[in-house]
Amino acid sequence: MVRMSGKRGNGEGSIYPYRNGFAAYVWVTTPDGNRKRKYVYGPTRADVHEKWVKLHGEAKKGPVATNTPTLAQYLAYWLKEVVEPNLRPLTAATYETMVRLHIVPFLGSKRLDRLTVQDMRSWLNKLAETCQCCAQEKDAKRPEEKRRCCAVKKCCRQTLSKRSVNDARTILRSALANAVVEERISKNVAQLVKVQRARRKRPDPWSVEEACTFLENAQTWRDYLYGAYVLILVLGLRKGEVLGLTWSDVNLDTGELNIRHQLQRVRRRLIHTDTAKTEASEAVLPLPDICLAALRLRRKEQDAAKAAAGDLWTESDLVFTTRYGTPVEPRNFTREFNRRCERAKVRQIRVHDTRHTCASLLAALDVHPRIAMQILRHSEIAVTMEVYTHVPSSETRRALRKLGKALGGSKQKDGKKKGKRKQEEPSDMDGQQES
Repeated sequence: MVRMSGKRGNGEGSIYPYRNGFAAYVWVTTPDGNRKRKYVYGPTRADVHEKWVKLHGEAKKGPVATNTPTLAQYLAYWLKEVVEPNLRPLTAATYETMVRLHIVPFLGSKRLDRLTVQDMRSWLNKLAETCQCCAQEKDAKRPEEKRRCCAVKKCCRQTLSKRSVNDARTILRSALANAVVEERISKNVAQLVKVQRARRKRPDPWSVEEACTFLENAQTWRDYLYGAYVLILVLGLRKGEVLGLTWSDVNLDTGELNIRHQLQRVRRRLIHTDTAKTEASEAVLPLPDICLAALRLRRKEQDAAKAAAGDLWTESDLVFTTRYGTPVEPRNFTREFNRRCERAKVRQIRVHDTRHTCASLLAALDVHPRIAMQILRHSEIAVTMEVYTHVPSSETRRALRKLGKALGGSKQKDGKKKGKRKQEEPSDMDGQQES
């Protein structure tokens, strides 16, 4: 065996013995423009020489980071400096939750430049198999008498769906793509991992008959959120859009509505944003007669509530408020919607799924196809006409027209309905406090 001498070889002026092996350094330009030494280590001179040559090549191509953070450190920087200033508050909060619960516990301690495709694959497999109740100690946080699964050694196997696992990988891929742009790493290993695409669940929205039953029940019992239910069903507004609607967005004279705001609870704060969810959502929509009648009724109810509250009234321009003028909590809106489903004896669906009933309702209300095309944001009239070919029964159409006429003109027997309401829902208008 030929013993290597301690002399440095040709071109290895920066390689030297170090502890139980060898070390080397190269002068590099850092991403912030400074000149610093970057070191490499190895058990033999040959190993270090190979790393030294590779580092020289990287230094010639461009800036090289001299101190590489862990993935957890880089993700904290990315969330604060990249995500929060550029994305919507709710999106940023979702990213932060995904990073905190599903990425950092598994990969946070690894150095950013040492992540491998194998690390990614192992992480995705483990994430899909991990019970989130165990990992987040959900059951353990309950009072001892209410613990029922993981805390009493009966694992409930509350694993993430395939779509949630893919979402976590998408967020990490976005963070590593930013690290590549900042020249902290040379490749995005999350992008190299191929994942099976999650199949979207097709919603099962209400039929027009079910929507009509729901609206009739809400109108009969004088539900203070009746106008909101009309808007989400007939115009397809999202929950945040209807709760963030202001009277300045509504023109009852011309029959138009501007979608410009959202009301969302983000990180325990109620935020009234100045933008809709997407650019396509920011539109001026024509108001069908049933919507106009519902909004006029809402204006009268709000004026009456303001007079009754007196000094306790909180002034705001919001269309849908509690009995004291405060915003309606998004979560409380969902609760009221679910209660109304039970009282109307219709299938309980998600609030968001009501958007899928919108087109059929417009056809049942005899709204002109051109107006429906504008409401549905279709780019071609042919798409709208395809929906209009599936019209509901004549009985349902008559019921909806009757509902609109009742709102628009006929006087209601208040005493009879007020007594009915007292039996059913004594405190429906107080939608502010979350529980």
